[in-house]
Amino acid sequence: MENFKTSADVLFILLGAIMILAMHAGFAFLELGTVRKKNQINALVKILCDFSASTLAYFFIGYGIAYGVNFLAGAETLVQKSGYDMVKFFFLLTFAAAIPAIVSGGIAERARFGPQLAATVMLVGFVYPFFESIAWNQAYGIQGWLKSSFGEEFHDFAGSVVVHAVGGWIGLAAVLMLGARRGRYSKDGGISAHPPSSIPFLALGAWILIVGWFGFNVMSAQTLDKISGLVAMNSLMAMVGGTLVALVAGKNDPGFVHNGPLAGLVAVCAGSDLMHPIGALITGGVAGGLFVVMFTLTQNRWKIDDVLGVWPLHGLCGAWGGLAAGIFGAKSLGGLGGVAFMSQLAGTALGIGIAFGGGLIVYGTLKAAVGIRLDAEDEFNGTDLTIHKISASAERETLW
Repeated sequence: MENFKTSADVLFILLGAIMILAMHAGFAFLELGTVRKKNQINALVKILCDFSASTLAYFFIGYGIAYGVNFLAGAETLVQKSGYDMVKFFFLLTFAAAIPAIVSGGIAERARFGPQLAATVMLVGFVYPFFESIAWNQAYGIQGWLKSSFGEEFHDFAGSVVVHAVGGWIGLAAVLMLGARRGRYSKDGGISAHPPSSIPFLALGAWILIVGWFGFNVMSAQTLDKISGLVAMNSLMAMVGGTLVALVAGKNDPGFVHNGPLAGLVAVCAGSDLMHPIGALITGGVAGGLFVVMFTLTQNRWKIDDVLGVWPLHGLCGAWGGLAAGIFGAKSLGGLGGVAFMSQLAGTALGIGIAFGGGLIVYGTLKAAVGIRLDAEDEFNGTDLTIHKISASAERETLW
């Protein structure tokens, strides 16, 4: 029976890893549908290549920093426990690789390809696993200090802060380092609209992410005996709350409607194993409204050219999720308890600080050393022709 349980756990976490791997297609199509036509190919290639670079960075560097584990042993050692340790790596890799996938949407249309791959290696190899080790592996005694100070450790079941807030705040640092797309904001205060190139592809990306998210959250139990239907129900309710509030706040805008469920799902990750479904519904609804308001402010008033709104969506909604776990996870509000709001506040603030500081260091270093931005002509021509030498669709008849 023990062998059967181990094999069942391997299959369980493997299915979760595959579902989250599929989410990277969602990242790709969400970006493809949002950027202009001349940058669609770049969105697809970036996500795939970033995932591949992330795999090597996490395998050789990041996973060891986060968990003190490496795979530099014989295969006869690796296959113990039916290879559970390897599929666990695969599962956690798909979380780590979400960091450059998130950043990719913010820096779209004007970032150089090579330096971004270099940034991916540094972020997944060093910055992300440093905070991951604190939140999920008791590193540096910080969780123990929070427990002794506030009664509970920082709780982030599926990564509202560890993955999403970290990715979003790194993305903000990268966007600020790059600057706005040329022609986006004029000196007289005018704003040039860059509407999405394909709402259907944007919607497809959102749907792929929504479906995969149930693997992201539910399979964060990591073993079959710890699976909880509460996580699935809370994910569903947060998704619905985010969608409906974004529908109203965004005045029927399809871009907001399809990002609303993502905002809700980002926010519910941290406390999805603790909240009552009504708490999850409220958490998701607040996140949907937060995304609409902050995306609009970021783009129009503050003139921060975050193309997909990764800072509002992941950075701010992820931070809200960390706090929401401390609110709606409490027994007084129908949750299971075991959380302290001050621990959630401190852990969330620490994650934001590490992410934003790490992002500034990584992108600042690359900017000074090799440059991170396309020149004006290449940006005008688009990343598809400039970097990949081909466009997403033929501009003229080619059967000649």
